[in-house]
Amino acid sequence: DVAEEIQRIVASIPGTVDVSLSQKQNRPEIRVNVDREKAAMLGVSTASVAGTLRTYFYGHETTEKYWEGEDDFPVRFRLREEQRNSRHIFDRLMVPSATGKPARLSTVAAFEDTMGPPEIQRKNKQRYVMVEANVHGRSLGEITADARKLVETLDIPQGVTIEFGGQIREQSEAFQQMALLVLLGVLLVYMVMAGQYEAYLDPFVIMFSIPFALTGVVFAFLITGLYISLQAMLGVVMLVGIVVNNAIVLVDYVNLLRARGTPLRRSLIEAGGRRLRPVLMTTLTTFFGMLPMAVSNAIGSEVWKPLAVSVMGGLVVSTLITLLLVPVMYSFFEEKIRRKGRFAEAVNGR
Repeated sequence: DVAEEIQRIVASIPGTVDVSLSQKQNRPEIRVNVDREKAAMLGVSTASVAGTLRTYFYGHETTEKYWEGEDDFPVRFRLREEQRNSRHIFDRLMVPSATGKPARLSTVAAFEDTMGPPEIQRKNKQRYVMVEANVHGRSLGEITADARKLVETLDIPQGVTIEFGGQIREQSEAFQQMALLVLLGVLLVYMVMAGQYEAYLDPFVIMFSIPFALTGVVFAFLITGLYISLQAMLGVVMLVGIVVNNAIVLVDYVNLLRARGTPLRRSLIEAGGRRLRPVLMTTLTTFFGMLPMAVSNAIGSEVWKPLAVSVMGGLVVSTLITLLLVPVMYSFFEEKIRRKGRFAEAVNGR
């Protein structure tokens, strides 16, 4: 009943299609109810009852095999079909007992016609029923959020639990792994730049462009109407290594000018003018390299389109940040935080 109610709720959510239950429709069956007190008095176990009924319906497979050439066939004793389909056999069927004297099955058990599932699914020794559905026209995250809200309003009986699995669980695990990869990428990029510059503050200045690249990714998806997917997260991982290139070009040239004795403010202005073309060339080549993937309508393009959109959106915003914010942050770090001068113009007090 709970599974059918959840099926009805999921089917009412916009964007869900092909909603179904893993448990097939109930079919007629004959249920044998053993009277345990009578069975115990006569020395009949429930296992004996079950074994007798199984032998009656399915027969008994021996350990012998029939060989014909290289093929072997199991030997099974089984009643004829007209004998197995008779309901009157329940009144005459005998069940072995512990006393050695067989007991009539109708003495220790009663029979009733009922409806039951064709199979029972179990996982970790617990019975379960899956409510399955596909999505169309909406993102998996939006549909999942709606489903969770509606399921929370249900009156769940004691002993029944509801879990979300399938693509929902896989997507959640994949996003967590991608988030760890982004953090690992940021850490590795910082370590490489710290070793290259032999300083700890310059990499911080360069990496200020990374958060704003993520802002560009969000705006790109809002404009295009696409949904954030695993491929989009791959694009974010790529951005961590791409967006710092422009800042490296700018900061490296600023350090070069200051090492030659140029004052800080003049070095920032001159570096911004002379490194503008390399920064734009780096951004535009990557942008237009991703453009065919972003606008393609070929079969399968919808899988990789989010990757291209995330890279393009992050590059555009990070380039603007590199040209405007990175010089400001560089000046702030040099004038307010760094206490010891590194270059000739700083040592001379200029």
